Parts: sequence; C-alpha cells; structure tokens
Amino acid sequence: QVQVVESGGGLVQPGGSLRLSCVPSGSRFSFSIYAMGWYRQAPGKQREMVAFITSGGTSNYAESVKGRFAMSRDNAKNTVYLQMNSLKPEDTATYYCYISVPGFVWGQGTQVTVSS
Repeated sequence: QVQVVESGGGLVQPGGSLRLSCVPSGSRFSFSIYAMGWYRQAPGKQREMVAFITSGGTSNYAESVKGRFAMSRDNAKNTVYLQMNSLKPEDTATYYCYISVPGFVWGQGTQVTVSS
C-alpha cells in the first residue's frame, strides 16, 4: 500500500521562502516511474492544482505560481520538493502532495501560512 507524507510547512512573512518535501513509501514501490504533484486548499475555497512533475522530471505549474515556485524530484532519495519563493498572503493554504499510481494517493497535508 502506497502512502505519502508531506513536510516543511510553516509560518513565513510575505516575500519569504519555504521548501516542502513529499516522500512516498510502500512495499515494492518504484517511485521514479510515477508522476507526482501538489495541490493546495485555502479555507472556503476549492482545492487547486499548484504543480506537478512527470516521471521524466518535466514540471508544470499553475499560472498563479509560475516564476515563484519550483518543483523537483530526487529519485535517489524518493523525494519530491516544492521550493516556494516570493510567497504572498494568497499562498496561504494547506498543501497536499499526491502520487499518481495511477489514481491519486494523497498525503495528509502541510499548512503554509504567509503573514506579517
């Protein structure tokens, strides 16, 4: 059974940076062949796609985060990262990682709060 665990959230001032990490795990699990991504959900809003990365390492981003966020993967460490720079208050949300195996397996989420 595949599980996904996120980490790295926290409180940061506007203009600051955070790096989220996501680690999938499971028996006989070949992490490198699956696409992974991040969604976020702010209070009272629908969950929205933030970024995803293919098994080949190609990443795609929502327009709202292009140029500020960067997603990467380290197959040797079975980890994907979401580097978030120039954070804005509107980036405040719970960030969820998923792995497409296919069908999405979601993590529990990590809270990101951007506030002065």
